[in-house]
Amino acid sequence: MGSMLARSCDSRVYRWNSLRRSLCSVREVESAPPHDLSGIVSEPIVDGIPVDVVKQYDVAIVGGGMVGMALARSLVNNPLTKKLSVAIIDRNPALSNGIHINEDDLPDQRVSTITPTSISFLKDIGAWKYVEKHRHAFFSKMQVWDHVGGGFTRYNARDVNCEVLGCVVENKVLLNSLLLSLKESDFQRTNILSRLSSMSLPSAAKSMESGISAKASSDANSQLAKLELDNGSSLFAKLVVGADGGKSVVRELAGFKTTGWPYKQSAIICTVEHKEENDCAWQRFLPGGPIALLPVGDNFSNIVWTMSPEDCSAHKAMDDGDFVKAVNHALDYGYGPHPPSSTRARDILKWLRADVKSTNESFEVPPRVTKLVSERLAFPLSLMHSKRYAAKRVVLVGDAAHTVHPLAGQGVNMGFQDAFALSRVISEGIALGTDIGEASLLAKYEADRKPANILMAAVLDGFQKAYSVDLGPLNVLRSAAFYGAQYISPLKRNIISYASGQPILPLLF
Repeated sequence: MGSMLARSCDSRVYRWNSLRRSLCSVREVESAPPHDLSGIVSEPIVDGIPVDVVKQYDVAIVGGGMVGMALARSLVNNPLTKKLSVAIIDRNPALSNGIHINEDDLPDQRVSTITPTSISFLKDIGAWKYVEKHRHAFFSKMQVWDHVGGGFTRYNARDVNCEVLGCVVENKVLLNSLLLSLKESDFQRTNILSRLSSMSLPSAAKSMESGISAKASSDANSQLAKLELDNGSSLFAKLVVGADGGKSVVRELAGFKTTGWPYKQSAIICTVEHKEENDCAWQRFLPGGPIALLPVGDNFSNIVWTMSPEDCSAHKAMDDGDFVKAVNHALDYGYGPHPPSSTRARDILKWLRADVKSTNESFEVPPRVTKLVSERLAFPLSLMHSKRYAAKRVVLVGDAAHTVHPLAGQGVNMGFQDAFALSRVISEGIALGTDIGEASLLAKYEADRKPANILMAAVLDGFQKAYSVDLGPLNVLRSAAFYGAQYISPLKRNIISYASGQPILPLLF
C-alpha cells in the first residue's frame, strides 16, 4: 500500500515501539508466593496523574471478565501470539490483586455450566488445573421434563461414550483460575484499572494518507485505534477487543447495531442445600419459565428459576422458608403430575433405541431442598445479537456480541468459543504477515462464529417460546418431543453432542 521507504520507516518505528513496550511490560516480583498476583504492574488510577507517553499496544482487551481473560490466556498459548503486547482495561482490582477464595465459604450463587468442549479449551490454555484445586461439580446425568406431565427425557454421558456432560463452577473460581494461569506466563500485558470513555477508529482515507507518508510515529499511530480512558489517560492499539458484556461500550462506540428483544422474564439465582449430594442436572419447564437445579459440590446446588418480573419480585420478597417450599413445589408435584415412564412408547421406538443407557432409565424426583444458603439475586432476560462482530481495528467477543436465554447454560461457553476462534485468526494473520487489525482478517472470525452463535440463539429462543405457552395441542407436541428425545437414540446422541459444544446441527438424525 505504501512505498518501500514507507515500509522501512514503519519497520523502524515498529521495532522502537516493540523495544519500548518490552521495557514497560508486566513484571513479576520474584519473592511473590505462587498464587499471589501482587507482582503484576497496573496503570495508576489516581485522578490528575498525567500520562507522559501515549502507549501503543498490539491488542487492547476492554473487559476483564472470564471471556476477556480466556482470550488473553489463549494468546499466551500460541507461540505466534505470545509475544504480543496486551492491555487489559477493566476497573476490577482483582485483575491485579487476584481473588481470595476461602474454601470454607458457602458456594457463590454466580456459577457457569462448563461444557466438555470448554473444559478441553480451559485445559489447553492452562486454566483448568487451577479450577480443579477449588470447588467444582461434574455431572454425568441430566433430566428434563415439564409441568404437564406428558413426558420426560434423561441424558447420560455414557450415551455418547463420555465421562461427563458438564461441570458447574463458580464464576469467581473460573476468573481466578484464568488470572493464575496468566500469571505463570511471561505474557506482556498491562492491567489498566479504568473504563473506556471514547474510541477513535481510523478512516480509510486516513489509513491511505498515513501509509503514503509514514514520516513519524504519529503518522503510524493515526492508523491505529485510539482509546480515551476515564482516568485521563489514552492509548493506541492495533486491535481493540470488546469483551465488556451485554451493555458493551466498545460495541456502542464502534457503531455496531443489534437485534433482539426482551423476554418479559427475569431469573432468580441462589444456592441451596440438600440432605444428600446432588450429582444430576435437573430442569423442569413451568408455565412461567424453566427452573434448573444444578450441582455445585457437596450437598449444595444452584437454582436458576425463570419467571415473570412480577413473580420474581414476589419470590425475592418471600422469607427463606417459604422460598424453599416454593422451590420444592416447583420441582415435584407443583403445577402438574410426574410424567410416566411409557413402556408403550419404548416398545414402539425400540428399533431406534440401540445401545443407549438412558433410554431404559425411569423418571426420578430431584433431591429435596432443605435450606437456602445465599442471597437471592435477580436479573432481566433478553436476546441480543450484534449485526456485526468486526470492523477495522475492532472486534467483539462473548456477551458483547450476543446474549441468550440461560435455559441451557450456553452463554459463557459461546464466549469461550469466540475467544478460541479469535486467537486462532490472530495467529493466522501473524503467520501470513497480515496486520491483526485488518477488517479482512477479522472477517474470518466473524464468518466462523456468527453463524454458530445465531444458530444457538435461535435454538434457545425456540425452546423458550415453545415452553412458554400452555395450550392443549402444543402440550401434546411437547410430550411427543420428550418421548422422541428419550427413546430415539440417534436424536438423543445428537442433542447431547450439540449441547456439549460440538459443531453439528441440532435435532437431526
